[in-house]
Amino acid sequence: MLQAIVQASLRHRIIVAILVTVFVIFAALRLPTAQYGVFPEFVPPTVTIQTQAPGLDPQQVEALVTDRLELALGGLPGLAKTQSQSQAGVSVVNVVFHGGTDIYRDRELVTGAVASVGGGLPSGVTPVITPLQSSTGTVMFLGIKSNRLSLMKLTALVQSTIRPALLAVPGVAQVVAFGSTPEQLMIEAKPDRLIAAQLGLNSVAGGARYASTALGAGWINTGNQQLILEPHGQTVSTTDLAASVIAYKNSIPVTLGDIARIRRGPPPRFGAALVNGKPGIDLVIGTLYGANTLTVTNGLHEALAHLAPTLRDQGVKVVYALQVSSFIHSALHQVALDLAIGAVLIVVVLFLSLGNWRVALISFLSIPVSLLAATEILRGLGITLNVMALAGLAIALGAVVDDAVVDVENIFRRLRENRSRKNPEPALAVILHASVEVRSSIIYATLSVAIIFIPILLLGGVAGRLFAPLGIAYIAAILSSLAVALTLTPALAALLLARVGVSEKEPAPIRVARGFYGRVLGQVNRRFRLFMIVVVLLFFGMAATVPLLGVSYLPQFNARQVLMHYQTAPGTSIDTMLAIGKQVAAKLAREKSVEAAVVHIGRANLSNGHPGTNKAEIEMSFSRNVSNVAAASKHLLTVVRGVPGTRFWIDTFLAERIHEGLSGFTAPLIVTVYGPHMKGLGQDAERIAKILRGIKGSGAVTLEAPPNTPTIAIRARRAAMRQYGVTAHALLQTIAAAYTGETVGQVYRGVRIVPIVLTLPAQWRHDPNSLTNLPIATTNGSIVPLGEVATISETASPQLILHDDGRRVQVISVAIAAGHTGGYLTAAKHALTGFHFQQGDYVTFGGTAVSGSTARMRLLGYGGIALIAILCLLGIALGRGRAVTLLALGLPFALIGGIAAYWLTGISSVSLGVMVGFVTLFGIALRNGLLLMMHYGRLVHDHGQSWNAETVRQGAMDRLPAILLTATVTALGLLPLALNTGSTGDEIEGPMAIVILGGLISATILTLLLLPSLAARFVRFDTDVEE
Repeated sequence: MLQAIVQASLRHRIIVAILVTVFVIFAALRLPTAQYGVFPEFVPPTVTIQTQAPGLDPQQVEALVTDRLELALGGLPGLAKTQSQSQAGVSVVNVVFHGGTDIYRDRELVTGAVASVGGGLPSGVTPVITPLQSSTGTVMFLGIKSNRLSLMKLTALVQSTIRPALLAVPGVAQVVAFGSTPEQLMIEAKPDRLIAAQLGLNSVAGGARYASTALGAGWINTGNQQLILEPHGQTVSTTDLAASVIAYKNSIPVTLGDIARIRRGPPPRFGAALVNGKPGIDLVIGTLYGANTLTVTNGLHEALAHLAPTLRDQGVKVVYALQVSSFIHSALHQVALDLAIGAVLIVVVLFLSLGNWRVALISFLSIPVSLLAATEILRGLGITLNVMALAGLAIALGAVVDDAVVDVENIFRRLRENRSRKNPEPALAVILHASVEVRSSIIYATLSVAIIFIPILLLGGVAGRLFAPLGIAYIAAILSSLAVALTLTPALAALLLARVGVSEKEPAPIRVARGFYGRVLGQVNRRFRLFMIVVVLLFFGMAATVPLLGVSYLPQFNARQVLMHYQTAPGTSIDTMLAIGKQVAAKLAREKSVEAAVVHIGRANLSNGHPGTNKAEIEMSFSRNVSNVAAASKHLLTVVRGVPGTRFWIDTFLAERIHEGLSGFTAPLIVTVYGPHMKGLGQDAERIAKILRGIKGSGAVTLEAPPNTPTIAIRARRAAMRQYGVTAHALLQTIAAAYTGETVGQVYRGVRIVPIVLTLPAQWRHDPNSLTNLPIATTNGSIVPLGEVATISETASPQLILHDDGRRVQVISVAIAAGHTGGYLTAAKHALTGFHFQQGDYVTFGGTAVSGSTARMRLLGYGGIALIAILCLLGIALGRGRAVTLLALGLPFALIGGIAAYWLTGISSVSLGVMVGFVTLFGIALRNGLLLMMHYGRLVHDHGQSWNAETVRQGAMDRLPAILLTATVTALGLLPLALNTGSTGDEIEGPMAIVILGGLISATILTLLLLPSLAARFVRFDTDVEE
């Protein structure tokens, strides 16, 4: 079959060349329109339910909203787990499904479950299922500020103009506005006047509701025509509201203006924002699931460009705090530049080594054709060209080059040998024989290498979804290379070499290499024992350092887009957090490395995270002259520290999104404490956090749900309520209206809806002592102070209640210093071994730190199975048990150079990417060793040579040019990636390239020196000898 394919390619060589040219042009033109992204969709299918429940405290939200939703969601097909947050006024439930399900069907299932709750939720509380978002979630952070408009007018502009324009961009899921201050028509009832008029807030609410009602009136049919009635009685201004009658006392009308101040104002704040140190609005723009990040970003820029004249006229400035597309552009540019430099080096080396530009051209052309074919395969499979896919293509360069070099070098050598014969064969016959001669060996080698990468596809979980595109890209590239070697390479050889004279002499570099290699191989054979002692000592010496290797899930990304966080004591006010934010922003403004900084505090409607008012996030981008983001970030922490009682930490946007996608929190290690009692959970979590802070390598250790937030408890006294005639509903409704505000109507202004809200004056709402005097209406029409019917006391209660699969939990998030992940995890588990928990409490570890450890163990386990499969394949290919054993025992020696390169270059830790580099080394060593062993078999079986030292030497000499060229060309192709390790886009490829470069040295020595020496002593390829 292989021969038939090569024959067809040779027979129709012009057609093959034309078809490949058309394909290359087609694929190259499609590259700009490909779907690019930062990461693959690594987050499992997740549906988020957000429910606003104004006025309810965290425990009420938990009992009345969260528990009921979680109960309804239990048992959904494909459900993996539920996670929820209950805090004052809002419930968030994340419904996570097992991978492989249809996210849109999952969404339908959740919608049905939520609908089944029906009237079981409090009045006016409606769950909202948020739009589906991509794994990275956010595509852009925008700061909006104005030197002319007030924050309330700026919010109106954002709501009516900016946000609708951004939401209209295809691929945008939602636009969340932090720090927005929407306009309200506020009815601020004055308690002293309520007492004088003997009116309670519930009575005022009823009167205000009637005053602001909007009703239709229908029409009048006169017989000849139909007249539509347009009643214009709804309140639309503060003057109208003030004049509205709400009650009569002694036949005298009481208006809203008599007992309240009517004004336009903002609602109570649960979040705020600063744009470069000034009050503004932080817009967080999320992308739809599966959307193209670059396309969405371009659409957003176009939308903002259309709005520019309108915004400029009102003194509004847009600040680009963080754009994910910047990382993609930088990464693509860096990888493209590295590959371009590598390509130039490859061409030069091929030409100098082979001494023939036609041969060098054929070898080189197969590389871009194979990689373009691989990108089309990825596109057909729906895989975006992301960091992982590009890494797979980059490390596949070695196998792709090997296919190109082995085929062309063998054809070139056979043509040269044919020319020196007395009766040379036709050139096409020589090309056919030379192509088929090595093809079976390369097919076995390709299949073996593909099997090595299958464990990456089987990792499962977030690690599997994250790294699977790397494995798929690698396998697609080597299979494409195999197809190119069977079709394009013979066709080009026939077109460019068949009718052109080939020099009988070998190129000078090859002759020099053969002479030097022959002397070295002779020395090794003469001093075989000494050589083996050195090799074994090197192996065990390097193996002894393996336990000392630092481990991590992913490398430190050198992305210029970073997030800084600061946190104070639970219950800290927004004003205090804003004051801290202004101090921090002023310090950051003096740093030339920071382009822009936007701060947001607390939460916003429909935001992904719902922290308390004591937590803030600063989105910023470093300038382009910052080459080391880790060092620049560390410097910024030293700049901003110094605020008493405030903790700061910083990480790249990409790293946080991976952490959050895996565990729901933005730290690499998550310690979750389970238990039946909230008080015991809080006590255990605080003690554990203290222990974790003392472990070496610990960064910020944060208790995600502080158990002791300052609270004012209001406990109704039933006997007093009966005495005064106060109902529980009147009591609770009055408190809610006074301090949360009660919406009694709406005014419509274009696309904006302005609520009419009844509340108390600010001086009452901000003074805890005023609670005692809050007027409560009785059933007999009189007024009684709240202090007479309730006990008011200061206490502490949870700010946030977390659930995991319906169980209460406390979560401790831990930031870990670079390179300490594996050691810190082990130390943390050891430190908590003898921990005395409250009755029923227990702890689990999660996050990327644990996931990385699990993924490494799975990779090793599946790798062992893959190794068995490869040994079986090698047995079929070689038919010699000793040869298979020799290859298997020699493979670990290929890692010596990779481990040495790790230590010499100071790679911070062994991430999963570095482990993939070691897997690639196994593939290179296996490929070279298999091709050498199968060549020995051909020399004995096909050419009738005796198995002796001279045959061993000849076989190694025959394979020398291909092995050296493959190693050299692969090294040069990866060298730019290795030299730029740590640069944006090279964080994964760079360390992999370093490990592969180091391993190429030891793998080449293994193939050229160790295997021939061992094969001569322990393997027999004689035709009459069976092992």
